[in-house]
Amino acid sequence: MTVFFVLSKLLAFFTQASNLIILLGLAGLVLTRTRFSSAGRRLAAGSLILIGLISFLPLDRVLSISLENRFPRWDPTGIPPAGIVVLGGAVGAIRGEVSIRDAADRVIAVPTLAKRYPAARIIYSGGDAGLFVHHGSEADLVTGLFENLGVPASRLTLEDRSRNTIENATYSKALAQPRPGERWLLVTSALHMPRAIGAFRQAGFAVEAYPVDYQTGGWEDMLDVVGGVSSRLRGTDKALHEWIGLIAYRIAGKTSELFPAPRP
Repeated sequence: MTVFFVLSKLLAFFTQASNLIILLGLAGLVLTRTRFSSAGRRLAAGSLILIGLISFLPLDRVLSISLENRFPRWDPTGIPPAGIVVLGGAVGAIRGEVSIRDAADRVIAVPTLAKRYPAARIIYSGGDAGLFVHHGSEADLVTGLFENLGVPASRLTLEDRSRNTIENATYSKALAQPRPGERWLLVTSALHMPRAIGAFRQAGFAVEAYPVDYQTGGWEDMLDVVGGVSSRLRGTDKALHEWIGLIAYRIAGKTSELFPAPRP
């Protein structure tokens, strides 16, 4: 395991807003039984206030919409794509059964693209990203799923070693061997697209964004004040994960841009 991979997995727990807030609250409760009881009460109260702010303010939408709006819908005009890279994160195995997770749109987009572009190669990139618990490579699970969706195994190239976005880019390029002038699509969640594009550019793999799995409808969603605590916390967690990932990738030199944008 690389040091970057291990650190990224360990730090992921502490970069989720909900985890930090709960830890602050628990630390505050523990401190109330010590000579630092005053500080403990402030921490406990602060954690409750943070939960309230996240629950009733559209922080999750502000963070998410900025990411999802970064890359527009793909423009199909021009020559057809030579290939399609689909990033993992949508499929897992539970009790021996293949299960589609939250990012199901990454999988759902493939049959449509495969039918529209019958000559395009399809690379599914996703290994075993577990740190302590391993359930096998994600790429090994998708063949039967795609066949049921009408995409034959002969259309698929499986990349089963990657554990994060950086490795998605590196290993996918090695399999694709893209030629000058070819168009390659990158299918991943709109929220994840800026970080993914940055990693692929750093790997020297020119891809065009094909965002899916939108979590918001755009800035008009700011007017929708209805939402539960759990959904707001989850939305904030997911968006912060991407923003922190962008910063971490830039600091570590895994991308040359802090907030990648479309290029003309």
